[in-house]
Amino acid sequence: MSLELVSSARSFGGWHKRYRHRSATLGCDMVFAVYLPPQVDATQSLPVLYWLSGLTCTDENFMQKAGAHRYAAQLGLVIVAPDTSPRGADVPDDLDGVWDFGHGAGFYLDAVQQPWARHYRMHDYVVNELPALIEMNFPVSARRGISGHSMGGHGALVCALRNSGRYRSVSAFAPIANPMNCPWGEKAFGRYLGADRASWREWDACELLAGATERVPILVDQGGADDFLEEQLKPMNLQAAAERAGHPLKLRLQPGYDHSYYFIASFIEDHLRHHIQALKD
Repeated sequence: MSLELVSSARSFGGWHKRYRHRSATLGCDMVFAVYLPPQVDATQSLPVLYWLSGLTCTDENFMQKAGAHRYAAQLGLVIVAPDTSPRGADVPDDLDGVWDFGHGAGFYLDAVQQPWARHYRMHDYVVNELPALIEMNFPVSARRGISGHSMGGHGALVCALRNSGRYRSVSAFAPIANPMNCPWGEKAFGRYLGADRASWREWDACELLAGATERVPILVDQGGADDFLEEQLKPMNLQAAAERAGHPLKLRLQPGYDHSYYFIASFIEDHLRHHIQALKD
């Protein structure tokens, strides 16, 4: 569980740091980023928001583009951003070199099909191994929130819905809300999980809402000009599933916004305030 510091930069009175470690869960080296706000010097129990990025991203996209450091510094919120998948020479990638599967596209699930099952266990990594590492090495509490964008929004919703009591808050930007019924999800689920679509339900937020045992309020922002809105993201399916389950969901359709980090930066303050409200003592 030892950490190797990769880089460190001062930001809004706090520190943005990147670390490398050997992951037993994923069987490879992983890099994650952590933002430590100024309050880290005065307390030993800061809450933590885990941010899950989308297809083709790494830990760097959110930390550099979202503008989250300013608000995290004000709120006293630690942010942890893992990579989006296992990587390395020993980790299998898509043989056809497609951008939406393999490296950068772990889909935050635990694969059962070969050759993916050995390394592609991002759900276990995000929910268990990474928080244990963070809580062992940084002055943080077990008050956890989770958020993400696109594929990472799917991951945030699924991590929260599958792990009752693990997270106090959850939100998402433009999540892949119903992955078992969209091209991105069907490709990933078919290869990572196999042909039995019944097993896919364990990794689909719309399906998981029906059996959720806690009612942690969900905040979702979706850009109205998002090119992926109708075919891939399907937020209205999520809204319908939440209504059927009686689960609190605030879905905000934002006219004119696309799928980019301009969209995320425009509303990240709202999301961080949503999380800190639930994560305060």
